[in-house]
Amino acid sequence: MKKHNFYAGPSILPEFTIQKTAEAVINFAGTSLSVMEISHRSKEFIAVMDQAISLVKELLEVPQDYEVLFLQGGASSQFFMVPFNLLKSKAGYYNTGVWAANAIKEAKFFGEVVEVASSKDKNYNYIPKNVVIPSDIDYLHITSNNTIFGTQIYKDIDSPVPLVADMSSDIFSRPIDISKYTLIYAGAQKNLAPAGVTMVIVRKDALGKSGRPIPTMINYQTHIDAKSMFNTPPCLPVFAALQTLLWLKENGGIKAMEVKNIAKATLLYDEIDRNKMFTCPVPDPEDRSRMNVTFVMAAGYEALEKAFIEKAKALNILGIEGHRSVGGFRASIYNAMPIESVQVLVDAMKEFEAQN
Repeated sequence: MKKHNFYAGPSILPEFTIQKTAEAVINFAGTSLSVMEISHRSKEFIAVMDQAISLVKELLEVPQDYEVLFLQGGASSQFFMVPFNLLKSKAGYYNTGVWAANAIKEAKFFGEVVEVASSKDKNYNYIPKNVVIPSDIDYLHITSNNTIFGTQIYKDIDSPVPLVADMSSDIFSRPIDISKYTLIYAGAQKNLAPAGVTMVIVRKDALGKSGRPIPTMINYQTHIDAKSMFNTPPCLPVFAALQTLLWLKENGGIKAMEVKNIAKATLLYDEIDRNKMFTCPVPDPEDRSRMNVTFVMAAGYEALEKAFIEKAKALNILGIEGHRSVGGFRASIYNAMPIESVQVLVDAMKEFEAQN
């Protein structure tokens, strides 16, 4: 029976990506060697890296004055790499969840950090509105999608200062005006590839202005100059990322993906709002994530939480337990999630309501 994978990350990948990567593990590009053992300096792998970078630029319409990087490590490494490269004296951050708070913590090692906006007062269940962005900060950092609490920023902010975004969990899910950002980073294990590689899009003229010496490996310029090949890249995740990028292009690109994501999210949120047994902790529909749908048992039904988890597992619905820090449920419906699996979850919710 089909498994319906709602895990938050590592998470569902396109079948195309899994199949092509599995083939390359056995025989990469006709070399009779595995992609896990071939030299990253070989012409076959250099072609993979070059094509992956080119496709990111094509799919996201990246302007000429930006560069795309594939770096080792997860987004958490970018929490310190960003301020090391960009923070001169003071930076501003939106505090909209756990990962945003972690980014703030790391930035404080490099200079003054101000919380320009925060939703911590209501357990991160909304996106702050009508924010006044200070003009005296070196950059503004946002987390576009908050996986744990299920909120998302859909609009590309008009910022008077350089804008930096952690888009780990919603990159490629909607069109982005890259020109409004100075730097975007995204850990791969949500919408792109297996964990181990992080994609960075950075405006080249923003670098080299921090006034501090930067260690070689955490200097973005190092990796721009070396075309993401300064040291051995995570070859398998980069290869898998290329397959996902090819899949995205074959399936209509980013605009088509946004249409599908809206349809999936609408289907699930409509059922949560209709079903008397469940409720969404994010009250404003405009703040609700299309990638990570969070919901809990409604008042009076809290004791049935475990029973619904067990019912879901019996139907091969996997990974809907909420993050350990908040409980409840979380259905992660990234790009590769088919709407048919969302429908299975919705049908399970309807059946559970009828039974109880």
